[in-house]
Parts: sequence; C-alpha cells; structure tokens
Amino acid sequence: MVRVSAAVVFSAWLALCGVLASGAPAHAADSLTNVTFSLDFIVLGRDAPFFVALDKGYYKKEGLNVSIIPSKGTAQAIQNVQSGVAQLGFIDVPSLVVARAGGSTVKVVSVIYQKAPFTFFSLDPGADVTKLKDFVGLTVGSSSGSYISNIARAMMRKAGLDPNTLTVENVEPSARLAMLATRQVPAIDFYIISKPAVERAVKGAKVVTFLFADHGLQLYSNGIGATEAYLKEHPDVVKGFVRATLRGYQYTFAHPEEAAQIIRKYAPALDDKITVEELGIVRNLAVTPAIEMDGLGTFNAAEMKSSVEWMDENGGFAKDKAPKPEDIYATGFLPKPPIMP
Repeated sequence: MVRVSAAVVFSAWLALCGVLASGAPAHAADSLTNVTFSLDFIVLGRDAPFFVALDKGYYKKEGLNVSIIPSKGTAQAIQNVQSGVAQLGFIDVPSLVVARAGGSTVKVVSVIYQKAPFTFFSLDPGADVTKLKDFVGLTVGSSSGSYISNIARAMMRKAGLDPNTLTVENVEPSARLAMLATRQVPAIDFYIISKPAVERAVKGAKVVTFLFADHGLQLYSNGIGATEAYLKEHPDVVKGFVRATLRGYQYTFAHPEEAAQIIRKYAPALDDKITVEELGIVRNLAVTPAIEMDGLGTFNAAEMKSSVEWMDENGGFAKDKAPKPEDIYATGFLPKPPIMP
C-alpha cells in the first residue's frame, strides 16, 4: 500500500477536507515500472479517481507501481514533471501554454476537465461577485502559482473593462479559504470543485461563485501530461497510466460513495460527504456531450487550437514565445476502445 504523509496544510482546511500526500512504497515488485504522478494541489476528494485506480489495481494491471505526490498549484506540478521529480502530472492547459512559452517541454495527452474550473469565490453580504463588471476595483486572494486572475484580466479586456482595476493580493493556495472565511480578503480565486469546503468554512454569509466557464470562457483545463522526452522513451507506460486513470474516473463516477471511502484510506482526514459533492462537480466538468460520444479524457484538435490561441493572445508573454497548438498536446496515448463515462 502507498503510504501517505501530511503536506501543505492549515488547520481549518485539514478539519474540513483532509490533506495528505502520498509517497512511494518502500519496495516495489521487480516486474513493475515505477511512476511518480504529481497532483496539482494537496490531496483532496476530487482526486479520488487516481486513488481508486491505485486501490483497485488498475495501475498494477498496466505494469505500473504508481506513487502520488502533492504540489502547491499547477505551475509546480508542471515543474515537477519538467524536472523529473514526477514522470506524469495533473496539469491544466492554460498554465501549460504559459509554461511552454517559458521553455517547458511538457505536453498533455489526455484532457479530463473539458470545462475550465476557474472560479472567483466571494461572499454575500460582501463583494458578491456575480458579473464581470464586479471585477472592477475587486481585490482577490491569489498567488504566483495561480493563473486564474490573469485569465480574469483577459476577460475584462475583452469586455471593455480596465484590467488594472483588479488587484491581486498574494495568498498561498492553502491559506485562501481561511482568508475568505475570516473576511481578510473580499474574494479568492480557486477551482469550482472547492465549493463544498468553502461553504462549510464560511459562517454568516452566502458563498457566491463566479465560474468563468459560465461567462464565456471556453478553455480546456486539467489533464495528464509528461515531457516530450518521456513520451518518446516510454509511450507504453504513458498509455497504461492514462488507461488506468480513466478507468478510475469511470468507476468513481459510477460509485462516488465507495470512491470517497477509498481515498480516505490514503487521506484519513477527508470528509466523505465533501468528497462526494466534489466528485459531482468534477463529473460536470469532465462529462460533456462530446465526452459521452467519444469517451473520457478525449479532446479534439479544433478546440485545443482555440484554447491555445486564446492563451497566446491573453497570456501576457511575448508573441515570439507563443507556442503553437501542436506544442501543447500529443496524440496516440488515449485508450482504444475509449473508456466511456
């Protein structure tokens, strides 16, 4: 069994969600290939599909001995993969476009979140952010590892609003929930999947969500990525990992209560009810009409091109550094037949 140790926590979040990171087993079977996978944050209920794949033996069936490690955001997850700390990572496409502009060689091979989960959380009474105009003059708790506020500024520009009026206060991801709950910042950026924990943390106010995808943002988001070199040298490992992971998502969506119990074996502080709620949100992000036809984790070139071009235009990097769509993704690693939701 993979052992799990505490990482990147604060007391309020730990009590609400449970935060634990996994490490490699002391002894792996000689016949299995060791693979380290980097999450995009600390271990939370939304990550249950990876632990279901681990617990059900899906990775082992593919000949893989998988260890799961946490990170402090997608930027660090990409760095983990690029540096070799992890061979594979859970990374989002917008952040990857920025990373590729900076010289990264990571590519995505499967897109799990078809809709971007980027969200501003605020309170009512409070900032009560419900429309783009509410971004004007807003202070939002964010960090250098988060790209959500930069995307917000791009949406403001497109709507004819002054993006310079949005102020970002540097707040570590693990501290943002507490900062909002104690009214130290009027808004925070996070993923919509955090909503169940945010609602439980906040007292005396209604939690207001502004999901960018509901206000015109069309971007692919989180998926599985690896460096170009690793994809070339270990294609069968990547194919096996993707297949096993998508089986984990398939089983999790069909059995969310059991999935909540499974991930709690690895992160005992997690709350089953929060996990089930998070998994319901994940399913809404991951299962679209296209996915119901083509299978979990699939993507198409036209939508990937649109996502990359949007980021090239709004990413804030030099035009001569802008990556091409084909720099961002690699094909041929999805299972055949596809894993259906």
